[in-house]
Amino acid sequence: MGSFLEQSFYFSIISISFLFLSIQAKSPSHKFFNVRSYGAVADGVTDNSAAFLRAWDDACKWKGMGRVLIPYGKYNLNSVVFNGPCNNLMMMIIKGVIKAPTKPKLFFTDHWISFRYINGLVINGGGYLDGQGASAWHYNDCYKNPQCSVLPTSLRLDFVNQSSIHHIKSINSKNVHISIFASNHINISHVRITAPESSPNTDGIHVADSTHIAIRHTVIGTGDDCIAVLSGTDGLDISNVSCGPGHGISIGSLGRYGPNEFVRKVTVRNCTLIRTQNGLRIKTWAPSFSSSASELEFVNVVMKNVRNPIVIDQHYCPFSQCDTRASSSVKISDVKFRNIRGISESRIAVSLNCSRLVPCRNLQLENINLVYDGPGGRAVSVCSNVRGHSYDKQLPPSCL
Repeated sequence: MGSFLEQSFYFSIISISFLFLSIQAKSPSHKFFNVRSYGAVADGVTDNSAAFLRAWDDACKWKGMGRVLIPYGKYNLNSVVFNGPCNNLMMMIIKGVIKAPTKPKLFFTDHWISFRYINGLVINGGGYLDGQGASAWHYNDCYKNPQCSVLPTSLRLDFVNQSSIHHIKSINSKNVHISIFASNHINISHVRITAPESSPNTDGIHVADSTHIAIRHTVIGTGDDCIAVLSGTDGLDISNVSCGPGHGISIGSLGRYGPNEFVRKVTVRNCTLIRTQNGLRIKTWAPSFSSSASELEFVNVVMKNVRNPIVIDQHYCPFSQCDTRASSSVKISDVKFRNIRGISESRIAVSLNCSRLVPCRNLQLENINLVYDGPGGRAVSVCSNVRGHSYDKQLPPSCL
């Protein structure tokens, strides 16, 4: 049957399916709420925010399953919030292309399309969310301007439970493509996320303060992390994800914003990373508040010309001014890297740079096969402040 985490996600999907079937059987009927019937115009010019919200409100009040339909065509949409709770399960069926605003006065906010306080939501349909990010990326100067203006996440789910996102595409977000916050039992699958490699902070998927999240059979190529696992994530299964370009799959950064941040029970399996800056990365600030990352497993991952395939960086500092003598207070423990293979673009294929204050504990490397064929010789691994073991094949030779 697989691991406990795999079984939990399997039964989660079954529970959601039975929930939909049960409510469909008991409810009066399902009904489509076509945004065109509410005045939406697919001309690529008209602001359709009011029409979309009216369709959502009527669907939300419907006693059966409400299905909001966005037909084929191009629909401009300003920043909107689709609020619950609703009387029954909800579906947002996106067939067409939804386009974000390009005028600065309309997009300096933390979200473009947001769903909040909903139990039972499906977003699908095969259509596109076009963030039109090129209109905003040059405003992203947060690396040098602490007073920088916030740019919107394309799709946010806040306080949403027992829901799924599948068979949609997100392109050219102004900031993060999809954000999951304070939500439970969310399944993301068969989603394609795309932005230029040079686009700033266009992370694919963020997960924070959420439990029992699954990301599967998804293709992500962006200018930042394909998936960022942030504080409060407890139970995340990532599988059959293709990542690249981008910065890889990252846990953290942790320890910057307050005490007791944590990430727990994350599995990354059967994934492929292609020409990414990093592969599998755990990052924490130094100095930092006390926090933890534990029960992390990376299994059956292929690296195709990845610059830094395996990285633990407890001195993470993307800014120019950092105290290199400081130590992180984030405890990293019970981490497994198993069956990781492919090609490293740098000679240091495995870098485990842990904290002097709280060394990494119970770290395992099993069957690592990372080839480097560049100047300087064969691939090497580098360890500091790590307590753990290595098993089976170790290329580069293990430093544990």
